[in-house]
Amino acid sequence: MNENTTPSADGLAWVQRLVRFNTVSDQSNLALIECIADHLRSLQVPLRLTRDAEGRKANLFATLGSGKPGGVILSGHTDTVPWTGQAWTVDPLGADVRDGRLYGRGSADMKGYIGLTVAQAAAFLQADLPFAVHLAFSYDEEVGGFGVRHLIADLKDAGLSPDRCIVGEPTGMLPALAHKGVYRWRCCVKGKAAHSSQTPKAVNAIETAARVVTRLADMADAWRADGPFYEGFEAPFTTAAVGVMHGGIADNVVPEDCHFHYEFRNVPGSDALAMQARLTDYAASLEPAMHAVDPATGLRFEPLCEMPAFLASADDPAVQLAQRLAGTHQTTLVGFGTEAGLFQQAGIPTVVCGPGYIDQAHQADEYVSLAQLAACEGFLAALRTGGNP
Repeated sequence: MNENTTPSADGLAWVQRLVRFNTVSDQSNLALIECIADHLRSLQVPLRLTRDAEGRKANLFATLGSGKPGGVILSGHTDTVPWTGQAWTVDPLGADVRDGRLYGRGSADMKGYIGLTVAQAAAFLQADLPFAVHLAFSYDEEVGGFGVRHLIADLKDAGLSPDRCIVGEPTGMLPALAHKGVYRWRCCVKGKAAHSSQTPKAVNAIETAARVVTRLADMADAWRADGPFYEGFEAPFTTAAVGVMHGGIADNVVPEDCHFHYEFRNVPGSDALAMQARLTDYAASLEPAMHAVDPATGLRFEPLCEMPAFLASADDPAVQLAQRLAGTHQTTLVGFGTEAGLFQQAGIPTVVCGPGYIDQAHQADEYVSLAQLAACEGFLAALRTGGNP
């Protein structure tokens, strides 16, 4: 493992270059993707782009060592969360370096990792490794992992079968072998409006939504008390939370519409879809009383995000590879969701390991330390010089 406290000038420059692109999930990532693609094309690296339906966003999948068997995927997402309303003291797109830190949106999550892998492309090619190294950079991870699904389907269609995948989310360069799933839905309640003095003629959409939210909270309380448990997580049980709720137009109008967003973060081995079925069954039990007032009333659920939980064993080949490259026997768990579960579902042994810490991600003045970037650069150099999977 590299013991330097600062990354190479080229590695740092690539991280800064990527941070300076605005790739918030509601924006296009094409400028960033083309910047990377142009560099790889200059090295004559074959690459594949898969785009979203509007053509505004793209995944990039590139193979260093085309034609070689198996190989290792170095995977990262290019989109970031927004910074609107946060109290930044630096330019979120400035990529400023000060006091041993590189600041900017996405610096920790996860353009630091992506930039360092791109900077290593020429060195991987010159090393003439007996296996391929694949670069997999996706869009829309932050809003549901939509892009990587197309990327994985495309590489399967192309007949590519990598042996390992390292998802470079911020773990402090400790290999993470598990994380919770992230499943989100929107619940839309259609009630019947009336003057607030005539509530028997109405169906109150907010009150109906509140009953569903209360049932959700009761389910979460039961998981906290009774499990199932998976020790090692900060919250070693499945959690639930309501994040957004809208409804009503005036104090004296029974609200006709209400919608809210909620999520489950389920521990590995538990079934989030079964949890959702319990909630929708309860919601269905409310509808007969609603229909008695107006048959047009009811509840509808729309999926927003389905990121499966991830669980690898200590003897998983991807975990063991990451331990060798990081020079550690340790592993960790992370509470946040990643694309690792999707690669694992595709039959690719996967581990999560990358520079920085989640405590800095999504925050004002997000940063990654130069020491963490240097450690990641050493990790990648180990793959290049002696990390044959």
